[in-house]
Amino acid sequence: MDSDTVWRHIDEQRVHLADLLDALEPEQWSTPSLCEGWTVREVAAHITHSQLPKSTMVLALVRSGFRFNAMIHRAALQDKRSPRELIAALRAMPGSRKRPPGTSELDPLLDVLVHTQDIAVPLGIDRPMPVDAAVAAAGRVWNSGFPFNAQRRLRGVQLAATDADFRVGQGRLVEAPIREILMALTDRPTAISGRIQSLSDR
Repeated sequence: MDSDTVWRHIDEQRVHLADLLDALEPEQWSTPSLCEGWTVREVAAHITHSQLPKSTMVLALVRSGFRFNAMIHRAALQDKRSPRELIAALRAMPGSRKRPPGTSELDPLLDVLVHTQDIAVPLGIDRPMPVDAAVAAAGRVWNSGFPFNAQRRLRGVQLAATDADFRVGQGRLVEAPIREILMALTDRPTAISGRIQSLSDR
């Protein structure tokens, strides 16, 4: 997937997520998300943090003892903006090509695709993923180590998409739509989680 297509998907998905958040009731913002330990509000805040200055992110990493996951969760917890402000920040992001240092342009695509599901699924909202974008994001997860360690975690399992040209891993075959595979690769609970757990060599 070329760079312009990646950023087009990112822009579109950010707008769609802002629309989703705009329709939520106040109490829904405190719903636990699929991202363990995070609420819907915290996930929404996190997505906007890719626009923070690099110096701010480096300082936050230092303060968190260079523990990346701790740093991003701390930043989300400390973000006290209102839902209206978070939605406005999301709507201001399309067109921006900023991304955290050390990341590729596929990382903000992965971020918005997966975190949209983190928000939508617990709320009972079905949000389709663009298949080509999901394939690109899934490839990024599979070929990266940190933070998901998908190849090690899913050793002994072969994942194949039923709606796209995507197949990774070796071992017993699990077939599913690419959306489910992407969520499994990022260690989220999905319809295929139980089967993967029973087949993997962890």
